[in-house]
Amino acid sequence: MTEAGAGRPVTNSVVARWEGGWRCRVVAGGFDLVVDEPESAGGTGAGPMPTDYFLAAMASCYALALAWAAGKRDITLPDLTVTATGTYDGPRFARLQLSVASSVPPDVVERLTGPALRVCYVSNTIAASPPVEVTVEAGGPGSPR
Repeated sequence: MTEAGAGRPVTNSVVARWEGGWRCRVVAGGFDLVVDEPESAGGTGAGPMPTDYFLAAMASCYALALAWAAGKRDITLPDLTVTATGTYDGPRFARLQLSVASSVPPDVVERLTGPALRVCYVSNTIAASPPVEVTVEAGGPGSPR
């Protein structure tokens, strides 16, 4: 993440390198992630699909947001799990659904869902989708410019 300064926004980047077929290697936050498609879709099944990572981002961000909201209210959420489900409609998800489970009574968790949504970066980004901008740079990595 880049620091904000002089009115500039904070940014975060990941880099995906295509390895052939339907496989990419992604460097994100210093970690290597493999992205692939299942064999049934022409991939090798060497890693999760891009949409799996998308759903993982939703589920994990919301779980962290719930934990934050609970902590602000001195509530503990033992065995908290969040399941993100996407319903495909062509080349996009037509529906995204989050399901929350914990041994804490449902009414206690329910009171945390709104505050958690307000601080969840991923759900906020989806709710107010920014435009996707594509730029093309000359040459590949290491090529002279």
